[in-house]
Amino acid sequence: MEFSNIISLLGIFSLTGGQAIMIVVGLILLYLAINKKFEPLLLVPIGFGAILTNIPEIGLSMSPVEKLIYADIKSELVFLMEALKSPSYEDLLAIIEQPTAEQALIIKNITYNLGYNPGILYTFYSVAIGSGIAPLLIFMGVGAMTDFGPLLANPKTLLLGAAAQFGIFATVIGALVLDHYGLVTFTLKQAAATGIIGGADGPTAIYVSSILAPELLGPIAVAAYSYMALVPLIQPPIMRALTTDAERVIEMKQLRVVSQTEKIVFPITLTILIGLMLPSAAPLLGMFCFGNLLKESLVADRLSEAAQGSLINIVTIFLGLSVGSKLAADKFLTAETIGILLLGIIAFAIGTAAGVLVAKLVNLFSKNKINPLIGAAGVSAVPMAARVANKVGLEYNSQNYLLMHAMGPNVAGVIGSAVAAGVMIKLLS
Repeated sequence: MEFSNIISLLGIFSLTGGQAIMIVVGLILLYLAINKKFEPLLLVPIGFGAILTNIPEIGLSMSPVEKLIYADIKSELVFLMEALKSPSYEDLLAIIEQPTAEQALIIKNITYNLGYNPGILYTFYSVAIGSGIAPLLIFMGVGAMTDFGPLLANPKTLLLGAAAQFGIFATVIGALVLDHYGLVTFTLKQAAATGIIGGADGPTAIYVSSILAPELLGPIAVAAYSYMALVPLIQPPIMRALTTDAERVIEMKQLRVVSQTEKIVFPITLTILIGLMLPSAAPLLGMFCFGNLLKESLVADRLSEAAQGSLINIVTIFLGLSVGSKLAADKFLTAETIGILLLGIIAFAIGTAAGVLVAKLVNLFSKNKINPLIGAAGVSAVPMAARVANKVGLEYNSQNYLLMHAMGPNVAGVIGSAVAAGVMIKLLS
């Protein structure tokens, strides 16, 4: 007897086997956040949102029309079918899945007139992610907490941040290969959205998937933030495998002091250049640079504190619950989800390896050697990836502090992932 049937016989509401599994997934996310301290600010609301979404009958993540379908009141369904000129229930579901503008308006008017209102998590998603606001506000907050100084002091580290984005494009190819061999079904847009996981940047992954593949938002967000949380476990073995003992103990010169003028001019210049050259990347990088300018201008302290404090905390709550609302069993428990999780970790590993290898390549043409370990910080997990590079470096040379050096490629990785996202959106949206 199937697990779902056993649950039904027990009479625990109308809980299906898939919903029970997803509630367990939510509990696991809460355990990782609370007990293991893995990205708790996001995994706590995501995990709890997943639990709320998969409890039957409360409908917190349902749209009005989904509530109408779930209620399964024959007279109301017949009324809706007649209004949409749908000959059968199956045709009605197909129309609801992809309605025309006129059909969408009819559906909206009828469902509201029948007393069906959107669930709160559905509303959160519509406002926070559907509009694209939440990832952009988080980028602004991250910008207000970022110091471009290490990158400006050692511009070569920009190459390491760019190299780490190779995992993004390698994963797009991987997704298309899986689709070609029929292992999973990925469209080009879905492959691009999945590939962004390789940048290890949660807000960017959410932003891109909400535009290119909103149906995959849940698994992509969970994969992105899970692998960000697992940076201390995933990266060190790759870093050790690709470097020699002699390379790991390389001591880097102290960074020069970057003037306040440079710190003010850089975000403004970067915004203008990206805005002119790649407008599709401007929303992410523009908000990132604006947040940074609030901090570095030294005249907007209250705004800077709000951006990196109360505002980003509020948005994180909405964002986490919104992602959790997309972890419904029927959307998450699919072959595509397994493919996303697998491709995500491969992308992350490739990005880490590429950063290290490019650092070794730069050393062949540079007098001032770079410790290749900081190349792993080229992924966008700020500042965790930089801390991991510093920690591994100290294991081999207790006097070699790499943290500030690693922040250069780490910040460059944020810029690189936003540019990669802009390229994907420009080419595919």
